[in-house]
Parts: sequence; structure tokens; C-alpha cells
Amino acid sequence: MKIFSKLLPNSTRNWILTGVGLLALIVFTGFIIVETTKAEVVVKDNGEKETIQTHAETVKELLDETGITYSQHDELSHNIDAPIEDGMNITYKEAQKVTVVVDDEETDYYTTRDNLQEFLNEKDISVSKHDETSHEKDATISDGMEFTVDKAFQVTINNGGEKEKAWTTGGTVGELLEENNITIDDDDKLKPAKKKAVSKDNPITVTRVEKETDVVKEKVDFQVEEREDSSLEKGKKKVISEGREGVVVKEYKITKENGEQVSRDLIDEEVEQESKNRVVAIGTKEKKQEASLRTVSSEKSNSQRNDNSKESSNSGGNVMHMNATAYTVDCVGCNGSGVTATGINLRENSKVVSVDPNVIPLGSRVWVEGYGEAVAGDTGGDIKGNRIDLHFKSKSQALNFGRKTVKVKILN
Repeated sequence: MKIFSKLLPNSTRNWILTGVGLLALIVFTGFIIVETTKAEVVVKDNGEKETIQTHAETVKELLDETGITYSQHDELSHNIDAPIEDGMNITYKEAQKVTVVVDDEETDYYTTRDNLQEFLNEKDISVSKHDETSHEKDATISDGMEFTVDKAFQVTINNGGEKEKAWTTGGTVGELLEENNITIDDDDKLKPAKKKAVSKDNPITVTRVEKETDVVKEKVDFQVEEREDSSLEKGKKKVISEGREGVVVKEYKITKENGEQVSRDLIDEEVEQESKNRVVAIGTKEKKQEASLRTVSSEKSNSQRNDNSKESSNSGGNVMHMNATAYTVDCVGCNGSGVTATGINLRENSKVVSVDPNVIPLGSRVWVEGYGEAVAGDTGGDIKGNRIDLHFKSKSQALNFGRKTVKVKILN
């Protein structure tokens, strides 16, 4: 500098120094002017505050200047095109992506909310207390979160006649019953089956089944057995022995469904005491005729014999005493078809008896004491020899008849 000063005249040197000083003053003044014209803005970026001096004219320019990339889902306190003002406070929050899966249906959302409950309220997504969710409602939102919801529905359960509603999100019938502390016994009926999937349109029915036995004693009426006695005058009767009622022990299997009896089946029958017939002698001895009566002409006598012979023919037939029982179409051991061994439909023809074909030929018309005329149209495994089984329409009629000794006449 000293060398430079020596080379220049004093006047020139003064002018140069003056110019340099003036230029420095201009630069400094310009710098002061630039700095004093900057706007001071406070930017809150995702919770972090920063004070910025800027010449940006709009909010967008300011964000670009600070390296913030704004998207339509982000939260911004001012319009993106708003002009910058000194002292402005700008708040920016970046949106997080949340995927919501409801019953396997997937939807993507963007939110700036802090927790799941605020997000659900914002997007109007309904979640009930019965639904199953992957996160608790107070969970913090994070970018890329997947929130799954299995929607609950109600299923009607008919438990032994009592209906109730149960909430579920799916699974099997067995799982739902277990969740609701409903147990199934071995005899109970369940529809649908335990392994079937539950459905809101398909109610569950539990039928409570009870099985029990009932043992009863029933009296068996004695029968009156008439025996012809040639030593007793015709028209007279004589009791030879008094009758005695019998006792039969019957065991029934009773089935109840939801407390109501649905079946009562005879499973065992044992005679505790046989009935004893009342035996009555019927006189057949003819009275001695007076001598005057013997003068009747032989023609009249022949006429009477012919008439008696005709009457005997009309009312004839073999008469026997047989041990009779009763049965119905639905009896224990019956085939259930309602059709006899000879093809007779018992539901349409009630007057049918079961016989031993070696004693009474099948197809015969018979008369049974206390029962009336019937057709010998059926057989049975226990109907052997001097046994006959009478068909009745109802179980009560059959039970009332019981077991008896009756007179049976083969009509044809």
C-alpha cells in the first residue's frame, strides 16, 4: 500500500480512497436495507418452532424455502397462497396414512389427528363395544398404521324354549355357546351343529331332552267263563269259582323335550299276578216232559227240528276260550308300517285280530267276546296256540283292555 501510495499523486490517491469508502458505505447501507425489509415469521413444523427472517411473499414460497413439502392431506394454519406478513405464526402438521380394514374391506385414510379415537370421530367410522379391533381406541396414530375391525352381529339362541340374543364377530356355534356359558348334554339336540359357522340370519336352537322311566301297576279284570253243565237244569246258573283280578307291572320310557312329554313307550311288561276267571256253570239238562205234551204230532215235531236246525246253522261256529291281549299300530315291536301280514291297512280297518294260523285260519271272520266281529288278518311272533291279539285305534283303548280270557267264535 505504501508502494502504491508513492506511485500515485496525492490528489489521485485521495480520490481513490474516497471512492472505496463511498462504495463500502453503499454496500453496508444496502445490506442494512435488505435485512430490515425481511419479515419475521414463526413456523411450527410438526410441533417444533422456528423463527425465520424471510423475503418470501407467500406461504408456499416460505414452505419451499424451509424445505417443507405440503400435500392436500396435511394440516396448514394458513392458505397456501396467503401473503407473508411480519410477525405471522404458521403451523404445519404432516398427515399420517392409516389403513382401515372392516370385515376384510380395506380403505386408506390420511389424518393429522394424534390418537385413534380422534381419527375415528374425524372420519365418522363407527366402532361398537362388541366389535373386535386390532388397537385400543387411545392408541397413538403412526404413519402406515393398519387398523382392523371385525363387526359384531347378534344371533338368536333358543335355549330350551327361552330365547336370548348374543353378540359375536363370527366363529362356530360351539364357540359362541361356550362364550355364553351354555352347555350341551349328550341327550340334548343342537341345531345347527357345533362345528357350523354362526350366521346372523340363522338362529341357534338347543332342545333340552330328558329321559326317564315310569313303572306302574295295572289291574287286569277277570273274565266270566261259562261252562255247560248237563247235570244242571236248562236256564239255571251256578257259580263254580269266584274270579280274581290280576296285576301287571308295566315299565315305560318317557322322553321330554323342553319339559314337555313327546313320547311314552312301553319297554317292559311283567305279570305279577295272573287273573282268575269267574267260572259259571250253565245248565243244559232238559226238563222232563208231561205225558200230554208227548201227544204232539210228529209233523209238528219235525217242523220244529227243521227250524232249530236252521237257527243253529246261522249262529253256529267253533267256540273256544282264548287268552286275549291288545295292540295298536305304533306298539313296541311293530314294524310301524300299519300294514298287516295279509296286507290290511290298520289305519283304515280297526277291527283286525292277530292269530296263530294253525288255530284260526287267516282271513276268517271271528266274533270276540267284548270286542265284536273282526277279521283274522294278522300274525305275531308271540301269538302262538291259544293266544289272540286285538287291534285298537288308540293306546288308551289298548291299555284299558289289558289281558283277558275271552270267548272266540269262528263265524266262517
